[in-house]
Amino acid sequence: MQITVMQNVLQANEKKASEIRELLKQKKIFMVNLISSPGSGKTTLLEKSLPILKEKYRVAVIEGDVETDRDAKRLDGYGVPIALITTSGACHLESVSIEKAFSALDLDALDLIFVENVGNLVCPAEFDIGENVKVAILSTPEGDDKPMKYPLLFREASLVILNKTDLLEHVNFNSDNFYSDLKNLKGNLEVIETSCKNGLGIDEWIEWLQNKIENL
Repeated sequence: MQITVMQNVLQANEKKASEIRELLKQKKIFMVNLISSPGSGKTTLLEKSLPILKEKYRVAVIEGDVETDRDAKRLDGYGVPIALITTSGACHLESVSIEKAFSALDLDALDLIFVENVGNLVCPAEFDIGENVKVAILSTPEGDDKPMKYPLLFREASLVILNKTDLLEHVNFNSDNFYSDLKNLKGNLEVIETSCKNGLGIDEWIEWLQNKIENL
């Protein structure tokens, strides 16, 4: 019974995600699904990215959180539309939630939407929300073993951002093991090393996004 219910949920989600993807295609909007554990740096990455991107693109953020609007408030001063989804305990965003968030945005006035998913490495990887790409964000203090412990996310991701590289000498993170595991999971998976503290890798991240948007 539980398996059947879960299959029905996933099928309904996939149907709505397909509708969203078609809508975004019609509107020529590129949507990025940012997925990470809590504290990996999703919001900080957006804080570094938005001032640069909004000079060229019309950007919005869909902010997903279990409780509170604190991350949304952090981004509120960057001059981009923000739609907040509070899941009240749910560990991921679903496509129906994204569709509802669209009602708070003027899609005809956008080129790029970031979805900051709920902090979780498991459930968000399972639920398609109609995005163009999933971007996995991992911070060095979390350890190098995350790709093998949570393989679905890294197989589904179009890019991995390895954040907080300024802490490498202070944490137990084996870069060789990390890259070897990623290669075994998905040999062509691109990685950008960043440090939001000192700006390392931000230009490379922006360039990656621009290439994706221009080739939409």
